[in-house]
Amino acid sequence: MTATQLSQQHPYERLGPDMVLDALASVGLFGDGRLLGLSSYENRVYQIPLEEAASGHGVVVAKFYRPGRWSEAQIAEEHSFSQELMAAEIPVIGPLVLQGATLHHFGGFAFSVSPRRGGRPPELEDFEVLEWIGRFLGRIHSVGAARPFVERPALDLKSFGTESHDWLLRHDKVPLDVQSAWDHACREALELIAKGPLCMVHEDRPLRRIRLHGDCHPGNILWTPADAPASAGPGPHFVDLDDARTGPAVQDLWMLLSGERGQRTQQLSALIEGYEQFHNFDRRELALIEPLRTLRLVHYSAWLARRFDDPIFPINFPWFGSSDYWKGQVQMLQDQCEAMREEPLYV
Repeated sequence: MTATQLSQQHPYERLGPDMVLDALASVGLFGDGRLLGLSSYENRVYQIPLEEAASGHGVVVAKFYRPGRWSEAQIAEEHSFSQELMAAEIPVIGPLVLQGATLHHFGGFAFSVSPRRGGRPPELEDFEVLEWIGRFLGRIHSVGAARPFVERPALDLKSFGTESHDWLLRHDKVPLDVQSAWDHACREALELIAKGPLCMVHEDRPLRRIRLHGDCHPGNILWTPADAPASAGPGPHFVDLDDARTGPAVQDLWMLLSGERGQRTQQLSALIEGYEQFHNFDRRELALIEPLRTLRLVHYSAWLARRFDDPIFPINFPWFGSSDYWKGQVQMLQDQCEAMREEPLYV
């Protein structure tokens, strides 16, 4: 392969099975030759059975961080946060300490290794399940509120909204036939957020920002049934703190809500009932749910566009970038503007 071809190659194209297993061996763990790629687009994550050895782990999960996304100091804060949570006996799956460290390097990649924990998606229509999840979120936030992140960024209008909007237009990612409509809808949505409580930091009682999971959607919660082996422990297990950042507590709750307004109100009541057994919830944050949903919508489009040079993205998101996709985004942004003008959920 020529130097030009190497420069055009995406970094993850170098990460073949042999490199994954060699990386694992470099920290004293030896795979049995089998690899299972897990669902992860931002990073590369593999489930690896180990050879019979005195490692204490039958199967591990190796995570290779996307080069250039986080600094080592930012990854270290994520790992430190997970270690704090596990020390508090909160069921978060964090990286193993191997050879005195949780972050390792091999072949130009930073990687970590975690124990494998099984589970199924939580049944969010069950209010007891929601209350159970709420209790653990309250415990996570109790730890998260104890001290701030120093290196990891905040979830705010600038980083998720304004910068995403500007980058998409500056790089001509929105087709010309829909660009004006999308730009107008996005600007209107961001202006509503700028005038709302998410950005009111100078009032007498500003909303508190704490360390969060950051991406607490149902796919990042594994539910272990009560009849599972005792070592696993029944109930929820939280995975993937890769998006951990500073923000309002409600960010870790709203992605668990779905359905019509009445359904979401009931779901939220169950979550908060469990949550407040361990941590106080500021009801003013309920007004942030729709602004946060809107920011995620804009940020998601920018994330897809920024990552589309990674060969795995066109394969898994073939619909992205078309005029129909962006027309759908215009409609969703318009819907979000209406939602942000409505009264927030109340419990």
